[in-house]
Amino acid sequence: MQVTPGARKLTYADFLLFPDDGKRHELIDGVHYVTPSPNLGHQELVGRLHLAIGNFLATHRHLGRVFLSPLDVVMSDYDVVEPDLLFVASDQPILTDANVQGPPALVIEILSPGTRRRDEGIKRRLFDQKGVREYWLVDPKGRRVSICRRTADGSFPIVATLDAAANHDLTTPLFPEFSLSVTELFSQT
Repeated sequence: MQVTPGARKLTYADFLLFPDDGKRHELIDGVHYVTPSPNLGHQELVGRLHLAIGNFLATHRHLGRVFLSPLDVVMSDYDVVEPDLLFVASDQPILTDANVQGPPALVIEILSPGTRRRDEGIKRRLFDQKGVREYWLVDPKGRRVSICRRTADGSFPIVATLDAAANHDLTTPLFPEFSLSVTELFSQT
């Protein structure tokens, strides 16, 4: 979706008026994006990741909390996203009863033909600009996970691309001792 020259940027107040139609509505720099509901393979991957992270956090509650979409993440008045999964660390006072007010520590998106360019492009830039600590781009077609991670100098590069064929394990400093086989993650997709 593109904004026509001179078009007004939409705000969170506008976002709250969008229909509850089962589609994912997001604002990025005041531009409204709509994504159809996800397919079964997408939902299976989200479920596996949520289960793995949730089970880990059940015995490591002090680290923070994991959430599934739909959940509004309000990064600014012009930036409201609904990541597939997100993790809010215990040191982040950004949870409200209604939504998340600020950048989560971890954002996870499952790439699809309709969202790939947005997830790899403007969303990655948004997460970089707003201070997300880590961003996982899960690619069902390529059977790999790319990880962007905040570095000591503040940059947000891709630090690893983990491939199911190479039997890589998914780990993160956000969850010490957590490990998930990328091969197992994609085993049924």
